[in-house]
Amino acid sequence: MSNTKTYSEQQNIIHTKKLNELLNILPEFCKDFFASIEYTKAPRTKVAYAMDLKGFFEYLITANPTFSNYSIKSFKLNGEIDLLDSNDLLEYLRHVKLYNKNGKEVTNSERAAKRKLSTLRSFYGYFHRTKKIKYNPSLQVDMPTIHDKTITRLEVNEVSELLDNVESGDKLSKGQLLRHDKLKTRDLALLSLMLGTGIRVSECVGLDINDVDFDNDRIKVVRKGGTEAFVYFGDEVHEILVIFMEERKNLVPLDGYENALFISAKKQRLCVRSVENLVKKYALTVTTVKHITPHKLRSTYGTNLYQASKDIYLVADVLGHKDVNTTRRHYAEIVDENKRKARNEVKLRRD
Repeated sequence: MSNTKTYSEQQNIIHTKKLNELLNILPEFCKDFFASIEYTKAPRTKVAYAMDLKGFFEYLITANPTFSNYSIKSFKLNGEIDLLDSNDLLEYLRHVKLYNKNGKEVTNSERAAKRKLSTLRSFYGYFHRTKKIKYNPSLQVDMPTIHDKTITRLEVNEVSELLDNVESGDKLSKGQLLRHDKLKTRDLALLSLMLGTGIRVSECVGLDINDVDFDNDRIKVVRKGGTEAFVYFGDEVHEILVIFMEERKNLVPLDGYENALFISAKKQRLCVRSVENLVKKYALTVTTVKHITPHKLRSTYGTNLYQASKDIYLVADVLGHKDVNTTRRHYAEIVDENKRKARNEVKLRRD
């Protein structure tokens, strides 16, 4: 029987199953915390919380002599976890920057460390709020500072060259050319859509055929957190999508993937990893200096939209940022450049 669930629904099922597996590993008291966020956090977010907590307990077992003979399941809230102080959490954050696990070196960025502390704040916050612990040590730990990085993006001429290479197959290897004619329309439609709308790779692979609305030149995507939104595309994207849709009608996917917009050579829904590889393949025909990922295509669109509109609120809305300050920080370099260019716009004396 065909599986007609949307990509978002399928992903939620996968993440819910993963969460249940993790809850069987975590201490019993953790179930109370996850019950408290059952309807306020997306399944993917809950899995991330569970993974962070699992890592925290693993750290305590290896770093704290008190817990050296413990299993993760044997931790208790009262008399153990509630006795940890801010120094314990600071030491944990220091540890996760660089450590060895099963003989492999593991590193975490500032952003990852911030997320781990956010998890602990939510975790301790729940038990403190419900009066199951008297003290919340996570509030005494400052959030890691995220240092802004220069935006890596494709220039206008590079975008044009990339799309030209997708059409022609120029600069692809002999091996890559073997399947190029069969996949080039799909690849061109996918890359044009990402570069022309700024959607996330997860939003792109999650698209179904009926999510494309040609009458209004828009697609319906599922944002982070599970909210739905309409994203509009321009005439160039419209044109290639129409051509691609004609090809898509002739494809016969495997059961369960009939509705998927972008199909792999294996007749399944195209996955995030496949799109990452696809972007890398074509980006290398344009630049070997920049590390171009699907997120960099999103940055390319955001940059171009801001330069054209000068409206940071519009960019935030189109990209699906909940907080405009997130957008402003990300594009601070461009915002500052526009301020610099505007320095002579207001005249004090007329010539």
